[in-house]
Amino acid sequence: MLGRGHKNKMAKHSVTTTINGDETEFNCDTHNTLMDVLRSELHMTGTKNGCGTGDCGACTVIMNGRSVNSCLVLGVEVDGAEIETVEGMAQGGTLHPLQQKFLDHAALQCGICTPGIITQAKAFLEKNPDPTETELRFGLAGNLCRCTGYDKIIRAVLDAAAEMRANK
Repeated sequence: MLGRGHKNKMAKHSVTTTINGDETEFNCDTHNTLMDVLRSELHMTGTKNGCGTGDCGACTVIMNGRSVNSCLVLGVEVDGAEIETVEGMAQGGTLHPLQQKFLDHAALQCGICTPGIITQAKAFLEKNPDPTETELRFGLAGNLCRCTGYDKIIRAVLDAAAEMRANK
């Protein structure tokens, strides 16, 4: 039994992963989520905390080629993984076509959902580069937006998909 005032401190775990192409090392507790690590430890605040329960998609990142809710993945689980976040999408000073089209179509307002939707759209378009509007709506169904409605978002992603196909 632990005495009064004694704090049971758990050892931090060393994790090595690749984030946006860069090998990254960090230490985290077993209860820290990937979202916590990205935001608090690595100061990558593009990944947003919307609900913390995996329901809204604001914290979407790409892990080993699949989109995941980073609020549901533990930091210790990403040892050896490849992670892509919204911060890694732009190349130099040039925005990724998805990022640019969100601006062009005014497909954002408050910005909480935007990084997760853009990241989800990237993962979706890598698997289906020429989606129908219906396919895209299903592909983004796990990402919720409270501000814009979805029409501008869908138009932006379809426009970006067309540009990405043309530039291949």
